[in-house]
Amino acid sequence: MDEEKINETAEATEVPESAEVIGVKFKKSGKVYYFDPDGVEYQVDMGAIVETARGLEYGYVAASNKIVPGKELVLPLRKALRIATPEDDKHLAENIEKEREAFEKCVEKIELHELPMKLVDAEYTFDNSKLLFYFSADGRIDFRDLVKDLAAIFHTRIELRQIGIRDEAKMMGGFGVCGRVFCCSTFLGDFTQVSIKMAKEQNLSLNSTKISGACGRLMCCLKFEHETYEEELKKTPKVDSIVSTPDGDGVVIEAQPLTGLVKVSSLKDQNQAPRVYSREQVKVKGFSKSHRQEKPEEDLSNLED
Repeated sequence: MDEEKINETAEATEVPESAEVIGVKFKKSGKVYYFDPDGVEYQVDMGAIVETARGLEYGYVAASNKIVPGKELVLPLRKALRIATPEDDKHLAENIEKEREAFEKCVEKIELHELPMKLVDAEYTFDNSKLLFYFSADGRIDFRDLVKDLAAIFHTRIELRQIGIRDEAKMMGGFGVCGRVFCCSTFLGDFTQVSIKMAKEQNLSLNSTKISGACGRLMCCLKFEHETYEEELKKTPKVDSIVSTPDGDGVVIEAQPLTGLVKVSSLKDQNQAPRVYSREQVKVKGFSKSHRQEKPEEDLSNLED
């Protein structure tokens, strides 16, 4: 949702080799955007009034003045107008209160028009030139009459934005199966691509209820350890690999990449209990699937975006 605060059709602009910038967030878990400090020193956590494509906005400094290479900039680089004053803080608090009232009024109008939509959030631009309502719905919604009613009440430009279920979870917040507050609503600035492959490589159950978050999509935390698993998997024999061990040849029936251990079933003595070896003790000789029957996997494609 923050993207449009910055993005707009830009004229061709020469990319500088480097520039002094500050990093600004508009929400606690939002993405960091660069702005030109215009010679003013900003400190982390300081309020800042910045110019965006939507008008003036109140943001929080996430990174103080620093020099970044031109390739990291999104042009045109807009200016930070000033450090937020007590008057700006008061105006922000007033907007937050107005947003609560606007949310309640919009819910009433949605019920009045019997629209199949769920209101998620209401947001004023800092200069009150626009009032945005974010909602989720299963399909497209004809909300033209709703917009007319809201414009008559609030006497400002009204925009309704339909968002996906991941964005809905991020905006509303909640607790994950781990007992912690959603990662997306606390520290993840942006959503990253998460795939079923990541769950497979981490030896997780492919039961959809165990690897999906409250939003119904794959849990974002599957990405956190993915690079480590990728590196360790390169060093670890795969399941069904034929390996030589100090006790003879066998087939890998279980691999634990992070600990570097593999469980091997003997090829010579089928009645012998599987033994555990470190990956340094075994050597891959081939690959076979004949010793076990493959089970059909649940179709989890609907969990990926």
